[in-house]
Amino acid sequence: MTASITFLPVCNGDMTLLTFDNDQKLLIDINVRKVADDQDDDTPDVMGQLRDMLTRDDKGRLFVDGFLLSHPDKDHISGLEEHFHLGPPDEWDEDDDKIFIREMWSSPIVFRRASKDHVLCSDAKAWAKEARRRVKLFRDVGSIGVEGNRIQIMGEDIDGKTDDISDIVVTTESLVTSLNRLTTGAFEARLLAPLPQGDDEELDDLLAKNRSSVILRFSIRGAGYLDKCRFLTGGDAEVAIWERLWDKHGDAQSDWLTYDILQAPHHCSWHSLSYDSYSEHGEDAEVCDSARSALAQIRKGAIVIASSEHIDPEDADPPSDRAMREYITIVDGDANRFICVTDVWEDEKRPLKYEIGASGVIKAVKNAAKVAATSLGIGATAAHARPHGCL
Repeated sequence: MTASITFLPVCNGDMTLLTFDNDQKLLIDINVRKVADDQDDDTPDVMGQLRDMLTRDDKGRLFVDGFLLSHPDKDHISGLEEHFHLGPPDEWDEDDDKIFIREMWSSPIVFRRASKDHVLCSDAKAWAKEARRRVKLFRDVGSIGVEGNRIQIMGEDIDGKTDDISDIVVTTESLVTSLNRLTTGAFEARLLAPLPQGDDEELDDLLAKNRSSVILRFSIRGAGYLDKCRFLTGGDAEVAIWERLWDKHGDAQSDWLTYDILQAPHHCSWHSLSYDSYSEHGEDAEVCDSARSALAQIRKGAIVIASSEHIDPEDADPPSDRAMREYITIVDGDANRFICVTDVWEDEKRPLKYEIGASGVIKAVKNAAKVAATSLGIGATAAHARPHGCL
């Protein structure tokens, strides 16, 4: 099986499918807009695209081996109840034919109660309910359950609330090496955030959804060869988180942040790079050096992917034209190495996909005779054709 990363066209939102070379699949976030389910609307049918990439188990269920929710914002979880099975595995209904989630990956923030500053949409509430069900089963039984009851918590909860379930908690800075209880070497992922509460942080700030995004740096095997693609993804993590990561790891562990593919945080938002409001300061808005350094640890030929709508300097942030320009400077000033998912969809009418093989990362193309595949990663040079409308 060829490993790959597929970015589905969900406008300002995230929906990314990682396929490993052992054929396991990890879905990161979803943003299924209601119009995407309307056959008479030209919004990309991302659920149809996802279902086409999945397989069925011996019970006839379409499934993902894992589903990571980076944080419970609406544009990262919309469509959950409509399209995914929630509840005990034996309650899956053939007539509904919803996608079966073998293992959940979730930040502990979903266990916090909603408040006026921490509002959850109905899909996020449904995710939290299902996560609690799976954690309760583990507490009651004291062992890992069957597929459909499994969960890994990404980061420790506050006040020792996850101390008694350490077998299903991934501690910050440690490695995730298993998916659905299988450890095959197909990948490893360093959990960089959510970060523990700092001495100078209020608890309300820590629990803010964007400040509690899961940040993972994957190292993915290609064709049996380790570390052929490094993929950095961080939900909507904003500048303070990236600054803290660099201040903490920049000297001794900067390699933890290196990547071949970066999913630009918060849909290419300026607020992941700067504390200054661009609407107030314009071109005088200053980049936070530490945050930029955290997001600038490229390997040769690295690219930045914006899971966003078309980037227009006249439109509101996100996405931000100024942020796009900063990312282009990060990738050696090569505008062809900054790719907007929406623009690729408009040009090619298909999701943006990169395959990971023995030679590194290769952009999957619709017509190989028309569009040359581009190798990235270790020892390669990027030479992407410019996506329409990205600049």
